[in-house]
Amino acid sequence: MSIAQSFLGEFDYEMANTRKVLERVPDDQFTFKPHEKSGELGWLAAHVANLPTWASLAINGDNFDLASGERAKTAANRAELLELFDRNIVTAREAIAGASDERLMGPWSLLREGKTLFTIPRAGVIRTWSLNHLIHHRAQLTVYLRLVGVPVPALYGPTADEAM
Repeated sequence: MSIAQSFLGEFDYEMANTRKVLERVPDDQFTFKPHEKSGELGWLAAHVANLPTWASLAINGDNFDLASGERAKTAANRAELLELFDRNIVTAREAIAGASDERLMGPWSLLREGKTLFTIPRAGVIRTWSLNHLIHHRAQLTVYLRLVGVPVPALYGPTADEAM
């Protein structure tokens, strides 16, 4: 089994779970913030929807500079959010599925103003910055949903709101 093939089952599972969460983001709560230091619910949901792009960024390039001026896409409502997410997962999945083991084990760097912050294998970018990072922020998003009274979907097991 190739490295890419080893990622795809987990990728598909996590993207399906993520979509379940994003489907529940209420249009009328996009500006909700649980604390003054927290981001808005709409920003957090868009961040989650954009995180799959780290996989295609890593596979299709050699680095990304945070100072590039390229900004993550935003969404004004749930429909736009789901459209953004669906586009991003198709692009990411295609990139992963088409990547050779050699490409996935090759180095990729995150830069800020040309300075290297870190260099890791592309497979590590998929694992850490696409999957783990997404799961972390998806969990935050479920807390936001709970706080605005939206039932939290079952992801790895039942929730107080939903059985598996």
